[in-house]
Amino acid sequence: MLKDIIAVEPRENYQLHICFEDDVEGVIDISKIVKFTGVFAPLQDKEYFATVCVNPEYGTIQCESGAELDPDVIYALITKQPIPQYQVSAISANSAD
Repeated sequence: MLKDIIAVEPRENYQLHICFEDDVEGVIDISKIVKFTGVFAPLQDKEYFATVCVNPEYGTIQCESGAELDPDVIYALITKQPIPQYQVSAISANSAD
């Protein structure tokens, strides 16, 4: 894992303000990176979306439905850096199923 997420603030229109342990921070629009299906379906409800929080044990974002957002992907989106190769390999391997 690159960096842990240490703070998250849900905002309007499915936006999250995220802070990482290395002081990198930024805003991402969750509706542009996840589909509101499966464990992510409850996030479409804006009141539920407002309950998103940090899982300090894993340094990621979580919600009550069990959905988690990968901090490496979020870090790459905020910093505009490529996703680490091991992540791309894992995504490709899972897509082949």
